[in-house]
Amino acid sequence: MSTGQPEITIDLVLDRHNTKEVLRAVLHSILFHRLFGTVKPRTFEVSDVSMPGVDDPEIIRLVDEKVESFWRGVEGGANKRGQILVTFSEKRQRKSWFPGIMGEEEVPWELWTINAEIRQPTTAQERERFNEDLKSTLTKSLKVMLTHTSSERGRSVVPLITNAQGISPFPVKIVVKVGAIEVG
Repeated sequence: MSTGQPEITIDLVLDRHNTKEVLRAVLHSILFHRLFGTVKPRTFEVSDVSMPGVDDPEIIRLVDEKVESFWRGVEGGANKRGQILVTFSEKRQRKSWFPGIMGEEEVPWELWTINAEIRQPTTAQERERFNEDLKSTLTKSLKVMLTHTSSERGRSVVPLITNAQGISPFPVKIVVKVGAIEVG
């Protein structure tokens, strides 16, 4: 899918005990770096990694709803892999050859893909290795977020902010897929 918009991918391997906590923290961190309104910060401590988040009731509800959808999708089926897609868009006037068919359309300018797989370590040694790998992955994910959002390309894709009302001047859409089927 080459639409010209940046696509940032984060791959996670999780276990049943930390799936919700990790996904919640990663989603909050992405939103923290891409919401341009007045953001009240909060911190998530996951596997000894501090991740930034957004302390806003609407954002908390949205993230919790999507994490629960992901959990129900992987918990209820045989597929233990899924994706959470976060799309940032801008509203533009729709162009049409026909009069009366004007209006606004949402044009994506950035896509974040979180690929998550649930595995279950069986021994204490596997558990220890698993936790170290998760800590490393979360640290790398934060570095990807920071590097992208502060890079020239990451800054240049952000459209002009014409509406300074609310926590985000741009529409944010979060889609959950398990087994290539949208859930929630």
